[in-house]
Amino acid sequence: MTTTKRKKKVKKILLIFLAIIAVFLLFTFVRHRIMLKQEEDIVKPVGQMVDVDGHKMCVYTEGGGDKTLVFMSGSATITPILDFKSIYPKLTDKYRIAVVEKFGYGYSEQVDNPRDVASLLADTRAALAGVGLEAPYVLCPHSYSGVEALYWAQTYPDEVEAIIGLDMAVPEHYDYTPDGTYAVPYYRLLHGLLDLGIGRYLPDSTFLPSGDFLTEDECRTWVALGNRNYANIDVARECNMAKDNAAVVSSGNKPEVPMLMFISTGKGDQWREISYRFAENMSCIKTVELDCDHYVFHFEADKMAEEIGLFID
Repeated sequence: MTTTKRKKKVKKILLIFLAIIAVFLLFTFVRHRIMLKQEEDIVKPVGQMVDVDGHKMCVYTEGGGDKTLVFMSGSATITPILDFKSIYPKLTDKYRIAVVEKFGYGYSEQVDNPRDVASLLADTRAALAGVGLEAPYVLCPHSYSGVEALYWAQTYPDEVEAIIGLDMAVPEHYDYTPDGTYAVPYYRLLHGLLDLGIGRYLPDSTFLPSGDFLTEDECRTWVALGNRNYANIDVARECNMAKDNAAVVSSGNKPEVPMLMFISTGKGDQWREISYRFAENMSCIKTVELDCDHYVFHFEADKMAEEIGLFID
């Protein structure tokens, strides 16, 4: 076989291979769009959709009582309303709970708005007001939302009665993370693959949380929302701003507000040490260590509910 013929054969094989990939991607894209349409009923909001700056945010409320516990999710959680379902049903007999889904999360819209900490807080406050809830609140932040909760207590101290940190982040945690410039292109690529339909070939466990606190229908909803929303631009911009937002909070004083901090062993020694260092020399903080993963409320909900009740009472 001559060199020319060999090159033609390689080129033909390459073209056939590219054509197969193109057909596969087209099939995947069309299949994904069909499934999105089929899933419309199972992704209808379970909370209340409220107008915030011309867009819709979802807030879920349940329970009663004279204390309002506001659950604030960690970064990139697919649907906070379902994520916190492991713990808030254990509290609604005594307290009112509210779960706020930020833009880009759960049932809320994707808007590509600024994600600096002041904007995040403005959205959260507006969403709570939109469902008729009034301060003061007991804030229950998980992970990254700890930064927003601390900023809230710094900026509007009369609105924050207490903070219950669900293995929450504090500013020093972000001294050891990259500046986030990678976040937007990385998340755009990841979300682009999901928007193409690649996520449909992944096992459901790729999206689902740990634990068995969700029903089968809720698991289907979670996976459907993951295929729609995961790694979207709002989450990307929020991640991109994490270090700067932490610096803003770090520049202020530690808020003198009662705190209960659940601290996990699942994030490693450095995470634990920073959390305990934050609590040093503050008489209004109680710490409770939990030997489990970072999503502590998936594993120790009973113990946490008991500690929360004692703390609030």
